[in-house]
Amino acid sequence: MSKDLNSPFRTKTVEQSIRDTEEPEHALRKSLSAWDLTVFGVGVIIGTGIFVLTGIAARNNAGPATALAFVAAGIVCALAALCYAEFASTVPVAGSAYTFSYASIGELPAWIIGWDLVLEFALGTAVVAVGWSGYVRHLMDTNLGWTLPSSLSGPDVPGGHFDLLAFLLVLVLTWILVVGTKLSARITAVVVAIKVTVVLLVIVAGLFFIKADNYSPFIPPAQPRAEGVSGWHSPLVQLMFGYEPTNFGVMGIFTAASLIFFAFIGFDVVATAAEETKNPQRDMPRGILGSLLVCTVLYVAVTLVVTGMQKYSEMSPTAPLAEAFKSVNQPFFSGAISLGAAVGLITVCMILLLGQTRVFFAMSRDGLLPRVFSVTHPKYRTPYRATMLLGGIIAVVAGFTSLETLAELVNIGTLFAFVVVALGVIVLRKTRPDLHRSFRTPWVPFVPIVSIAASLWLMLNLPAETWLRFGIWMVIGVIVYFAYGYRNSRLHKVGQNAEF
Repeated sequence: MSKDLNSPFRTKTVEQSIRDTEEPEHALRKSLSAWDLTVFGVGVIIGTGIFVLTGIAARNNAGPATALAFVAAGIVCALAALCYAEFASTVPVAGSAYTFSYASIGELPAWIIGWDLVLEFALGTAVVAVGWSGYVRHLMDTNLGWTLPSSLSGPDVPGGHFDLLAFLLVLVLTWILVVGTKLSARITAVVVAIKVTVVLLVIVAGLFFIKADNYSPFIPPAQPRAEGVSGWHSPLVQLMFGYEPTNFGVMGIFTAASLIFFAFIGFDVVATAAEETKNPQRDMPRGILGSLLVCTVLYVAVTLVVTGMQKYSEMSPTAPLAEAFKSVNQPFFSGAISLGAAVGLITVCMILLLGQTRVFFAMSRDGLLPRVFSVTHPKYRTPYRATMLLGGIIAVVAGFTSLETLAELVNIGTLFAFVVVALGVIVLRKTRPDLHRSFRTPWVPFVPIVSIAASLWLMLNLPAETWLRFGIWMVIGVIVYFAYGYRNSRLHKVGQNAEF
């Protein structure tokens, strides 16, 4: 790794990263506790995955063994979480994987991962906003008799052009994040309480309607994937090695895991709030690992209950939890779940938007993006310019774009970040053994290496066309870096004997 400040692989020391957080105009307010971080994590993890992907994975990929797929995906995330926890407690600076990479591997890899995270969080926010809009329109139609004009219901509705509800949701959440992270934490706490109550309701009430026959077979016999899944639509591992992932069977569990991995995206967002945490050395590991543990237990329990209530082959691909209760003639629980899902998706949007703005803010503060976006609000100490810019763009995207299944593109971006963070732990242990680490990833380099291997395996199970789109976005990012970021980097200016 080069120490030459004119090299694109120049690194920014941990000490310099921490000093940058003390600049008055570019400092964030420290207001979050371990509880706030755990709530943030649970708030963003419990969302699309548990309310939607459970049914898709059970029906198409793994049957009742989808519970094991959640365990497999949870293990991959746990390995990555151990690496994130070490970095977030050692380098308590906004930016998550971007900042960690800058301190260990170098500026260009850090830029690439930051560019990747900006896309991941933007797409995630827009997708969830559109999904929330659909839930709310359904509740309005069925329970209140109110119907939005089709022209304001989004491109997915016949005759629709603009999704008013998704647009307004992103704008309101943008305002909340400008006003303050603590306010958003309080709102998140209330909404998470509602979501967890709904999930516990599913588990407890559903226990009374489980039929043992629905678990037979627990691991359905393996079947080849659907005809027509070929070429660029095939998983990359199939094109590279001739291995064809199956639906159902033991390998179907891993096929399902590569899909439902989307359900766990969120614990890494907790790391983006490190700089706004009162005691990051203690609270970041607790928040990251705590939120992941809570959600994994809830996911497995819910999956076991709903696949026991309804035969996996009959499960709804769009609203599996609500439909499972409908199938046993319990409309009250069905309605409560739909309401909980609609309310719960609000926090998913807000925390994804929070994560994106913090990564953008950190890149701006380092000069890789225009520095004007890293100036914080004089009163609220939030990155208000970056928040308003990104919030406005995402609101427009959510309002005008028909977003189908973008889960794969979000997945590959997150898994790529996991690989870089795990690699960064190994590198920083060798280059900076003197650093105080309040939390240490156990069994280094074994755990990071296993984390890298597990993440790469899930990435290889994603379609080749997803890799192509991801590659195009990365190429654009490299061009932007060399056209702007490289020359305007604060480290580059130090190398040119310029003042900050």
